[in-house]
Amino acid sequence: MSTVELKMPKMGESISEATILNWLKKVGDAVEEDETILEVATDKVDSEVPSPCNGVIAEIRFEPNEVVEIGTVIAVIDASGEVTVTPSVESEVAKDKKQPEKEVAIQEKPIADKEFRSLNTGDNDGFLSPLVISIAKKENLSIEEVQSIAGTGEGGRIRKSDMMLYLKNRTYPLPSRPQAIAPKPAYNAPPINFIEGKDRIVEMDRMRKMIADHMVYSKHTSPHVTSYIEVDVTNIVNWRNQVKNEFLEKYGEKLTFTPIFVEAVAKAITAYPMINVSVDGDKIVVHDDVNVGMATALPSGNLIVPVVKNADEKNLLGLAKNVNHLANSARNNALKPDEIGGSTFTISNVGTFGSLMGTPIINQPEVAILALGIIKKRPEVITTEKGDEIAIRSMMYLSLSFDHRVVDGFLGGSFLRKVGDELEAFDKNRKI
Repeated sequence: MSTVELKMPKMGESISEATILNWLKKVGDAVEEDETILEVATDKVDSEVPSPCNGVIAEIRFEPNEVVEIGTVIAVIDASGEVTVTPSVESEVAKDKKQPEKEVAIQEKPIADKEFRSLNTGDNDGFLSPLVISIAKKENLSIEEVQSIAGTGEGGRIRKSDMMLYLKNRTYPLPSRPQAIAPKPAYNAPPINFIEGKDRIVEMDRMRKMIADHMVYSKHTSPHVTSYIEVDVTNIVNWRNQVKNEFLEKYGEKLTFTPIFVEAVAKAITAYPMINVSVDGDKIVVHDDVNVGMATALPSGNLIVPVVKNADEKNLLGLAKNVNHLANSARNNALKPDEIGGSTFTISNVGTFGSLMGTPIINQPEVAILALGIIKKRPEVITTEKGDEIAIRSMMYLSLSFDHRVVDGFLGGSFLRKVGDELEAFDKNRKI
């Protein structure tokens, strides 16, 4: 038998290893020269590895998500076209033939990377390249801190440039801490009722897995408390309706409610700076910059949080330009690394989806997040010069979830009320 060894190709001067993402061929499959056999990933790029010759796959030596050094033999091809396999490979071929399609799909689910496990992170399907792991170890980053970094690679993958940008803007050294572990439940999780032929299984993409991990970590880390207020935003609604066309014609920018909300939040943070903090063990890190994150839904259905940097230093026009740019970039998957990192407080406009109110989960390592409900017209009792009257007003619920480790009811309630007061005090005669 004439065999050809397929080796992990060199993919750059500084690249010493790569991770196998997916095998497109299995043992026993015929391949043609230059036909793609597998996909591999480095910190810099994803690549397809072609077959060096015509033949049949005789042996596959590494599984998906395994890290392999450059130059290592990863597969063997029988160039004669007649595959002769070792017993172990024969068993794999037989296994592939016997398994139904559904079981094969489950078998190909990515497994936790060995280097990833060495960080004491536990099982996690999110891909971290060896280079990213190496940087994390060197800089003493905890896994939760690494997972909070917004990746700009394929499927939200964290790249070296993302790590470097994060470290450059890191204002306080946060030492590695073990991830909070939920107590083991005293009962077994109820089984999922899967109906063959009716129900279907959808594999989470990497970004969804990272979001899931981040949300669970936040609930395990921060004791959440949520407070609510109702706000009369009639002046804002009427003013915007009057000036939005003029605003667009004059500045070339759409005037949405979001920059007005961001402005009110920035003013409230200035009044209550202890809401603009992070927790590091028994220390409170007070942030000087007021960077407001905007939870934004992507076309894929996933969530991303672009950040309005130094929101307290911008006027309404500056905020409108910034908000529009970030929203458009998010929709077109064109956000830059520095536009999705460094938030110190987050807002989530759940009213966009028609929700009356929400109980948002804190965006770690922040300590509070504000949800804005739908604006609805309702009859309300208002006080005028003539006394109490019933009038049609535009009303909105605000809800603030805060970390009770460092934010007590007085601070949380006072901050939330300040946001509401800023919105209700909006000048209906404001000039653009």
